[in-house]
Amino acid sequence: MKKLILLTLLILLKIGVYGQQKPKQDFQKLKWLSGDWIRTNGKPGHKGYESWKVISPSKLVGEGVTIKGTDTVFFEKMELLTKGNDIFFTAIAKGDPNPTFFKLTSISNSGFVCENPEHDFPKKIAYTLKDKKIYATISGDGHNVDFIFIKKP
Repeated sequence: MKKLILLTLLILLKIGVYGQQKPKQDFQKLKWLSGDWIRTNGKPGHKGYESWKVISPSKLVGEGVTIKGTDTVFFEKMELLTKGNDIFFTAIAKGDPNPTFFKLTSISNSGFVCENPEHDFPKKIAYTLKDKKIYATISGDGHNVDFIFIKKP
């Protein structure tokens, strides 16, 4: 009986440790996002940028900005962070008091998808790194906005 209890405890401990390591392992797959990025498919007369920095092994912070002439027409703070056994993308647009959380639903070495079906728009955020470019899409309710970024030299 003692062996069975000990074996059960060891299995639960191993599951618990694996559950804690999984977000950390997945989070390492997001490091390619770090750096300064320039949007290449913005509206005429607009310039867009994203900048991401690794803050810790479980947190990246980013900023997105769109400029028209000398005016900032859009500004957003972003984070990718682990919370418990999950990874979240958070966004705080200018004027919003609280972040909106999007839970990571899939990840690979070159991309990720985060979703929040309760949010008005977007409901889904997807980033993919391909040919040294970031292809990002925000979408929901039949609408989508595509972003293409190149890394700033």
